Amino acid sequence: MRNFSSVILIISLSLLHFGCNTATPVITDEAGYMEEIENWQQQRLEKLKGENGWLSLAGLFWLEQGENSFGSDPANNIVFPEKAEAFCGTLELDSGAVTLRVAEGVGISVKDSLITEIKLADDHSKNVTHLQQGDLAWYIIKRGDRYGIHLRDHKHPRIDELDHIPSYPVQTSYVVEAYLEPFGSPKTMTVATPLEGFTESYQCPGTLNFRLNGKELKLHPFTSGKDYFLAIADETTGLDTYGAGRFMYATPDSTGRIILDFNKAYNPPCAFSPFATCPMPPRENSLSVAIEAGEKSVHLH
Repeated sequence: MRNFSSVILIISLSLLHFGCNTATPVITDEAGYMEEIENWQQQRLEKLKGENGWLSLAGLFWLEQGENSFGSDPANNIVFPEKAEAFCGTLELDSGAVTLRVAEGVGISVKDSLITEIKLADDHSKNVTHLQQGDLAWYIIKRGDRYGIHLRDHKHPRIDELDHIPSYPVQTSYVVEAYLEPFGSPKTMTVATPLEGFTESYQCPGTLNFRLNGKELKLHPFTSGKDYFLAIADETTGLDTYGAGRFMYATPDSTGRIILDFNKAYNPPCAFSPFATCPMPPRENSLSVAIEAGEKSVHLH
């Protein structure tokens, strides 16, 4: 009987905790919050349009084992944009090691120093090798057992085309407190990406339970340092919002509260470039409500 009573007490306290979190509005300074969101939206746009923003991503090219020629000439194994030299050199992939050999007379630099031959560190290394070639910049990525080039064009037309990110009107009712219901031990969740045959795996510590517009909901967060990363879908997905879902972050504050701010639900990188690879929302994070908050779809040429 004592054990049964303890279970009832735990359940009652959990329900009480859930009810308390949702009874009190999270936002008490509405004017200050509106200014915060305005600044966040402006920073989002500036980051996207920045030198390393997703709008500059201009190509994704996969390497084959052995020697890969590259340049703007269509005869190359890898065809760069026309602003590159016709033949830039070769990239040799040998059991996970990528070596660049630059063609004579072609200017490719690393940290402002021209190079002729170099072994490249991919994006899973501590010191990724970033290469510069006029307006173009690129580096080697590793996805599973595949290696490729992520190419950026710092003067890509998309950068000037995007002057704002469409968003829903800010509503403080979409800022809610959640509590983490931990699993016995974190579980691994594997999710799909737009890249055929490639998945990504994340550690999920439990479920984030919350109430929104009178409905009890839950999401499966992924551990990201001290933060929780969320890939979500809802009834606006594919209609007003991007068809592959949206992303969010939640950070426990100094008191341990976990705040979900759906006004900061944002488009993943693949909404801005066809050359980005993004995790898709797991089916557990497909909410049966319309989240009319955060960023809407972006339509770029």
